[in-house]
Amino acid sequence: MYFCNKMRDKVILIISFVLLLAGCSETKYVPEGEYLMDKAKVVNDSKEPLSTLELRQYVLQRGNSQWFSTAKIPLMTYSLSGRDTTKWYNRTLRSIGEPPQLYDSLSTLQSMVNLQTQMRNMGYLQAGVETQMLMKGRRIKTTYILHPGILYRLRKADYVVQDSTIADLLRQNGEGPRLHRGVPFSVELLDGERKRITQYLTNRGYFRFNKDFITYRADSVRGSNEIDLTLVLHNYRQNGEADSSTVHPVYRMGNVRFSSGNPEDSIIPLRKNVLRANNFLAEGDLYSSEDLQNTYRHFGRLGIVRYTNITFRERPDENILDCDIQLSTNKTSTISFQQEGTNTAGDLGAAATLSYQNRNLFHGSENLTIDLRGAFEAIRELEGYKNSNFVEYSLGARLNFPRFIAPFLSHNFRRRVNATSEVSVLYDNQNRPEFRRRVLTVGWKYKWNDQGHHDRYQVDLLDLNYISMPWISDTFRKEYLDNTRSRNSILRYNYQDLFIMRDGFGYSYNNGRWAVKANLETAGNLLNLAATTLGFHKNEQGQYTFMNIAYAQYVRGQAEYTRNLQLDYNNQLVFHIGLGIAYPYGNSSILPFEKRFFSGGANSLRGWSVRSIGPGSFKGHDGRIDFINQTGDMKLDVNLEYRAKLFWKFSGALFADAGNIWTLRSYAEQPGGQFRPSTFLKQLAASYGLGIRLNFDYFIVRFDMGMKAINPAYETEKEHFPIIHPKLSRDFAFHFAVGLPF
Repeated sequence: MYFCNKMRDKVILIISFVLLLAGCSETKYVPEGEYLMDKAKVVNDSKEPLSTLELRQYVLQRGNSQWFSTAKIPLMTYSLSGRDTTKWYNRTLRSIGEPPQLYDSLSTLQSMVNLQTQMRNMGYLQAGVETQMLMKGRRIKTTYILHPGILYRLRKADYVVQDSTIADLLRQNGEGPRLHRGVPFSVELLDGERKRITQYLTNRGYFRFNKDFITYRADSVRGSNEIDLTLVLHNYRQNGEADSSTVHPVYRMGNVRFSSGNPEDSIIPLRKNVLRANNFLAEGDLYSSEDLQNTYRHFGRLGIVRYTNITFRERPDENILDCDIQLSTNKTSTISFQQEGTNTAGDLGAAATLSYQNRNLFHGSENLTIDLRGAFEAIRELEGYKNSNFVEYSLGARLNFPRFIAPFLSHNFRRRVNATSEVSVLYDNQNRPEFRRRVLTVGWKYKWNDQGHHDRYQVDLLDLNYISMPWISDTFRKEYLDNTRSRNSILRYNYQDLFIMRDGFGYSYNNGRWAVKANLETAGNLLNLAATTLGFHKNEQGQYTFMNIAYAQYVRGQAEYTRNLQLDYNNQLVFHIGLGIAYPYGNSSILPFEKRFFSGGANSLRGWSVRSIGPGSFKGHDGRIDFINQTGDMKLDVNLEYRAKLFWKFSGALFADAGNIWTLRSYAEQPGGQFRPSTFLKQLAASYGLGIRLNFDYFIVRFDMGMKAINPAYETEKEHFPIIHPKLSRDFAFHFAVGLPF
C-alpha cells in the first residue's frame, strides 16, 4: 500500500507540473494589449426553466476547446511551436494545434443581442442580458447573466381564413388549432402552426400554397403578460399582385411519365408494376407533397436507382399537373475482391473474399450477392496433431427484395412501410488440426420500418442450421471428449452433429438521445411438437432426432438501453445497460456454442480480451478449450463512457465497464459459474480505461485501452482488486474495432 501511495503521489506531481507548465505557455501567442478568451458561461438568474446548455450555442466566443472539459491540449500544442514557421516541426505543431482565441468585445455585444433575441422568441418579451468580466493576468472569463422576466402567454387566438374552402377544410381537420389560451407566445410555436397548416393544405391539392400566405397580428393586454393573437390566412395573389385576390387553386395529377436519366440508355430496367408500386403520384388524385416525398423515398431505396428527379408541368388554363419522373440507374452487375489479415489469440492468418453482385436480378431491384471466401491460419504451440494449420472456405448467397414477399398483407401497409425480404444460404467448410466442421445455413427474414418513425422491426421467419462433424482427431477426442477426468459436457455437446431450427423477432428504437434494442428467438418448438405427435426416434441420450440428428430446443432473449447526454458541443456522456438470458429445455440441456453469451472484448468489459472472463467466478485452466468454457446462459453489461472531441478527426473517451456472464444450471466443468442471488454482486467484474477514436464520417476507427478494476476469478485482495494493485502485464487489454461500442 505504501508503494501504491508513493507512486500515486509521483503521478499527481508529474501531471500537476505538466499542466502548470502548459498553462504558463497558453498566452505565448497573445499579442500585447489583448486578452485570451479563457471561458464563457451562461447563467440563468431566475426560476424560469431555461436551458443554459441550449442557449450557450448563441454565444459567439466560448474560448479554446478543452479535452474532457478540463485541459486545453490543442492550445497547449500550438503554444509549443516556435516562431520560426520555416521549420517543419513548428508548422506541424500549429496545424494539429489550435491558435489562441482572442477576446473580442464586439462578439460579446453580439452574443448578448443573440441571447436576448432568442429569449424573446421563446416568449420572454422583457428579457435582458448582462455580462460580468473576470480578468486574471492576460485571460478573460465572461459570464452572461440571463434575466428572462415573465413568460408571455396567449389570452386568446383567432383564426381569420379569407378562403372559405380552406376554412371548411381546416374545420374538418381532426387535430384542431394548436394556438389557444395559455400557450406560450413563442416564435417556434407560431412558425410551427404555419408549417402545420401549410403541410395540411399542400397534401390536399394546394400545389402553390406556401407559409407566406399566413401572417399574424398580436396585441398585448395592458397590465398583464397576455397576448391577443390573430392568425390571418390570405387569399391567393396571382403574379404577386395584391389587388387580384382570389381563392387558392386546387390541382390534380395529370399524366405521369417515366424516363431514363442515362443518356446512353433510354430504357428503364425496371418492370412496370415495380414503377407503379413505388410511385405515389397517381393520375386523377389531388396533388400531395407527402406523396411526392414518398415517391422520392421509395425510389431512393432501390439499389439499381442512382438518383430520382421529379418535375411538374402545369397545363394551360387547367389546374392539372403533368408529372415527369426521371430515373438514373447504376450498373447492374459488379465484381469485387477483398483481402484481410487475421489474428486469433496470436495466431496469424489471411483471408480473401470474391464477391459478385447483381442489383436488378428480376428487373425489380432485387439484389443478389454471392460471396466466395477462403481463409488460412497458422496455429502455434499445438502438439500431438499431424497438421498445425486451419483452413476454411465458404460459399454464400443472399437475395434481397426491396419489398415484402408475403401473402395476406394489405396494400396500404405495403405502401406505408419501407420493407425488405431476404433469403440466404451459406455453406462453411472448416478444417482444423483437431476436427473438421461443416455448417449449412438457410434463412428467410423480413425487415421494415414505418416512414417518419424511429422504430425498426425484424422477423426471422425461418433459420435452419445443420452442423456436421465428419472427423475428429484421436488426440482431441482422447484428451477432451472421452476423458472421464475432464467430464466436459459443454465441450462434447458442441462437437456433435446438431440441427437448429429457429425463428425470432427483433425491435429497435433510436431517436438520437436514447435507444432501445430487443431480440427474442426460440428454437426446436415446431420440431418438438412434430416429434411428440409423430413419435420421432430417440438417441442414446434420450433426445428426439430429426434425420438421425438431435435438434436444439431453447429460448433466448436480449435487451439493451442506451442514453446519450449531450453536455455541450464537444462533450457527451453515454450510459448503456444490456441483459441477455437463454434457457435450454425439452430436447436440450445445454445451449449450442453459437447461442451462448460471452463477455470481454471491444464492446463489453474492455479490461479483458474476448471470452476470457466468467462465468461467475470461474477461472480458466486450459487455454485451448477455455474459449468454450468461458461462456454462459446469462449476461449483464453496464457501461458508462465520457466522450470528448479533441482535434481534427480525433476524439477521446474515458470509460468504466461492469458485468459478467453466468450459467443458469450447474456444470461440473464451470465451478462458480452458476447464477445465485447471494453471490451475484461479488461476481461482478469491473474495468476502466481510455479510448482514442478517429471519425472518418462514414466510419469510426476505435482504439480502447482497458485495465481490470475488479476480477471475480480471484479471491485474494491483491488479485481481486487490481485497481488497488495494478499490474500492466496482467491487467491491461488493448482493443481495435470499427464503430462505437454502443
